[in-house]
Amino acid sequence: MTAVVLATCADLPGMDTDNALALPALAAAGVDARVARWDDPAEDWSGCDLVVIRSTWDYTTRVGEYLRWAESVPRLANPAKVLRWNTDKRYLRDLEAAGVPVVPTTWIEPGGAPVLPVSGEYVIKPAVSIGALDTGRYRAGADDDPARAHLSRLLGAGRTVMIQPYLGAVDTAGETSLLYLGGTFSHGARKAALLDGPDQGEREYRDQVITAREPSAAEHAVAGAALAQVGGDLLYARVDLVPGADGEPLLLELELTEPSLFFGMDPGSPARFAEAVRRWAARG
Repeated sequence: MTAVVLATCADLPGMDTDNALALPALAAAGVDARVARWDDPAEDWSGCDLVVIRSTWDYTTRVGEYLRWAESVPRLANPAKVLRWNTDKRYLRDLEAAGVPVVPTTWIEPGGAPVLPVSGEYVIKPAVSIGALDTGRYRAGADDDPARAHLSRLLGAGRTVMIQPYLGAVDTAGETSLLYLGGTFSHGARKAALLDGPDQGEREYRDQVITAREPSAAEHAVAGAALAQVGGDLLYARVDLVPGADGEPLLLELELTEPSLFFGMDPGSPARFAEAVRRWAARG
C-alpha cells in the first residue's frame, strides 16, 4: 500500500478540518496516510512514498529552518523549490511583472523609508506570514501612530513589509478562492472579510467564515494566468482573489505552500485530493 505522511505543526497535534476529511478518502484510494509534525526530530521522512505539506502553520518565525527541512525530504509536495519561492510574498512582484493583475503593493525593505499612505484605508503586513498574523488595517490620518508602530516593529525585526490599499468590496463580496488539485480546478470558496482594525501583535490563527462559491469566468482567467507563471508540477494550489475598485478580480495571494483547501465546501474534493496524492506517490 502507498505510504504518505501529511505534514502538520506542533500547534495542531490533533487534526485540522482538511486532514480529518482527507484521511478517510486517502484510505479509500489505497493510500496509507498519517499525520506528523514537520519538525519532529524522530521522524524518518525517507520511509514513505510521499510527504504532503498541509497544516505547517508555525514556520513563519523560522522560515530558514523550514525550507532546509523541505529540501531534505526526498519526495515532497508541493516541491521544495516551489516553497522557497512561495513562502515570501515577494513572488507577487514576479507575477505582476508577467502581467498578472495583482493588488497594488508598496514594498519596504529593512532600512528603507517607512512612508505611510496619506489617504484611504490600507493594510500593513509582512512578506512572510500566514492568515492575519502580524497584519493590520488602518485609516490614513486617524491611525497613523499605531500604523507607524506596527511598521517599525516589523522593519526592526528585519522583515520586508507590504502596504496595500484596503479594497472595500471585500467587506461585501469577500475573497474568492479557487482550489486546484492535481493541476485541475476542483472547487471554489468565499472567505468573509477578516481584518477589522490595527494589528494586535503576535496574534495566532483567526477563525474565518468560509462558504461555497462558484468563481466567475473572469476569476478563472486571472487564476489561470497566475498558475501559468509557476514552473513545474503542483499537487495543489489555492488562488485568492479580491475585487478591485472597478470590480475586476485582482490576485491577493497564490497559495502553494500550506493552504487550507476547504474540503468542507465540496463533498467530492477529498476524493479528488486523494486520487491526486495517489498518482503523485505512484510516479516513483
